[in-house]
Amino acid sequence: MTDHEARVREYYDAVDADRIDDLLALFADDVVYDRPGQPPIEGKDALEAFYREDRPLEDGSHEVHDVLVDDGRAAVRGTFSGVQDGDRVEFGFADVHVFADGRIAERYTYTDRDTV
Repeated sequence: MTDHEARVREYYDAVDADRIDDLLALFADDVVYDRPGQPPIEGKDALEAFYREDRPLEDGSHEVHDVLVDDGRAAVRGTFSGVQDGDRVEFGFADVHVFADGRIAERYTYTDRDTV
């Protein structure tokens, strides 16, 4: 397993266990996180606010099916099961994580839902 693969797997584990400080440590200070149907989250402070206060998904878990790593990028395909706005949901996702200096500097999420 490469360092980048280990880091993205650590990210999903931290999200699912609600270990916000651990997941924030994986990201660059100037991170940009782009999600479907939402404006990008820019900077680690905004990312922290998102995970502590604004994330619409809760009580869930990610099942990672594939991780492909190439030249400072990791592409992840998986399934999320949990709660969104009080309703049980399950959907597929694909994430691209772009690394700089060992941290996630850019993240792009694609899902089979309109917004997450």
